[in-house]
Amino acid sequence: MIRKIRIAVLLFILLPLPLLAGWEMEQTKAVYLTGVEYHLQFIRSEADTVQPVLVFNGEPVLLQTIGNHFELPKHIFSASGTVSVNAPDGAPVAELRVLPGWVSILPPLAAIFLALIFRQVLVALFAGIWLGAFFIYGYAPIDGFLYALTEYIGKAAAEPDRMSILIFSLTLGGMVGVMSKAGGTQGIVQKLSRFASSSKRGQVVAWLMGVLIFFDDYANTLIVGNTMRPLTDKLKISREKLAYLVDSTAAPVANIAIISTWIGYELSLINQAFGQIGVQDNAYITFFKTIPYNFYPLFTLAFGLFVALTGRDFFSMFRAEQRAASGGKVLREGAVPLADMNSGELEIKKGAPLRWYNAMIPVGVVITTTLFGLWLTGLANYHPATRAHDWVQYASGVIGQADSFSVLMWAAFLGSFTAILLAIGQRILTLNEAILSWVSGVKAMVLAGIILTLAWSIGNICTDLQTAEYVITETQTILSPHLLPLLTFLIAGIIAFATGTSWGTMAILSPIVIPLAYQLPLADPSIAPAVAYEIFLSSIAAILAGATFGDHCSPISDTTIMSSMASGADHIDHVRTQLPYALMAAAVSIVFGYLPVGFGLSDGLVLGTGFIALFLFIRFAGKKVQPLA
Repeated sequence: MIRKIRIAVLLFILLPLPLLAGWEMEQTKAVYLTGVEYHLQFIRSEADTVQPVLVFNGEPVLLQTIGNHFELPKHIFSASGTVSVNAPDGAPVAELRVLPGWVSILPPLAAIFLALIFRQVLVALFAGIWLGAFFIYGYAPIDGFLYALTEYIGKAAAEPDRMSILIFSLTLGGMVGVMSKAGGTQGIVQKLSRFASSSKRGQVVAWLMGVLIFFDDYANTLIVGNTMRPLTDKLKISREKLAYLVDSTAAPVANIAIISTWIGYELSLINQAFGQIGVQDNAYITFFKTIPYNFYPLFTLAFGLFVALTGRDFFSMFRAEQRAASGGKVLREGAVPLADMNSGELEIKKGAPLRWYNAMIPVGVVITTTLFGLWLTGLANYHPATRAHDWVQYASGVIGQADSFSVLMWAAFLGSFTAILLAIGQRILTLNEAILSWVSGVKAMVLAGIILTLAWSIGNICTDLQTAEYVITETQTILSPHLLPLLTFLIAGIIAFATGTSWGTMAILSPIVIPLAYQLPLADPSIAPAVAYEIFLSSIAAILAGATFGDHCSPISDTTIMSSMASGADHIDHVRTQLPYALMAAAVSIVFGYLPVGFGLSDGLVLGTGFIALFLFIRFAGKKVQPLA
């Protein structure tokens, strides 16, 4: 027996020895694309490192020696198929699957077009995920189907931040369920009706609430949508319009706010890019200077206010508002709202008093908990390398380091507890009724949770297929100093639209665009230093603005989905009605923003003309909504 153990141990030690003289590739990608530049790394454990050579499909390739690694930088695959990598002695090193570059954009495009055409977002998203898995797993439809379920949909919500968003959304839905059952939401309607007695005033109130809750886009979306929905229903404002007002004040205001959950992420990207090029400028001060160039968020906020103040709309939004004003149909016939808070399970309990504070106190608890939580968690994580210049920068740095996802969960649960305690304490609901109404509120959000999970899944598909890298590769050859802000805005918009993520788009483009925007104008002697600096600032802003624009337009974006969810709107109806408004703000951002500033026009002049253009457009091209007789 002892002899057998010795032999087993000896074999365990000796068997790996032949492998020690071989090669190994540090392969981090499931597939590779033609036309995209890669940095390939290999490890060879042999002591002899003189002129290491590998054989790619029969062609020897000389590698660079970097420490213990061997590298093939800036390698571009010219043809698709399977690439065999072998050592000079013929020993296999790796098998690489190379796909045509254009394949990477098909899954998100298929999901977007199917959703818009058939108005069935669940089927559209799953089709996009399946198509992506089909490409990734060897053009095998059955394998693609199975892996789409297990590797993408099954793991999409496994990340802690995403799980926090799901739990926060469902829990807040439960809080709204208790508030509705206890009569609190109807009480808010009665209270706000004194100030918002017309459709126009109701829209202005919704816009103001969106601007005031500036510290986080998720909290903004869910609080404003759920709070305002009963009032806008009473005022015969369509769910599509509410979803637009919610969506157009969430990410845009968080994007430009100097104190928000976005600021730390944005500053870290700017700071990291500055480190690449040796720029010593303060990232916060630079961000502050980019705000006047962040045209799309600024124009979107202004356009939302102009739409609310004038009572005018156009295209599909006008038809939705006309429908609601004429017959009180806040949803079109056959619409499928992502969250249905008007179901029988959530109807007001018979005899329940309509007390506004039974809704406002839980909402206030959510807002207060979020603000204090952001500050306390940020303070615990904030370790500045240098002293902040003033209190605004200090506060921004603290909130930028906050654990926003944990804080939102705390806020949602405390809000739910508060709503339940208020209902039980006033004997409006029994404990059992309060819990059942909370569960009913959660159930009303399940469809939205499924769609959110599918949206994350197709985002992971885009990551594995390197959709963003392909778009950048195809567009980088047309960059020029004067057109850099405009092209950056457009490229960021395309990437965010295809992938459904604004933060991911910022992370992809910042290390590429910021060094370009700093070096390219300086290399052109015909560009004055003041204009070069303006191109630099506007290009940074264009990354943030374009990411927000593409995210706004995309039906697979999490914030777009959450806006539909919180407003109780049909998701595709929200996308179709918001798209013309987003495109209008983007068009003004291009014509009156990024194009002229690239040639040296001042930010103040282009901002002013852009605001005027937006107002004139809605005033003369928009139609006033009038109830039909």
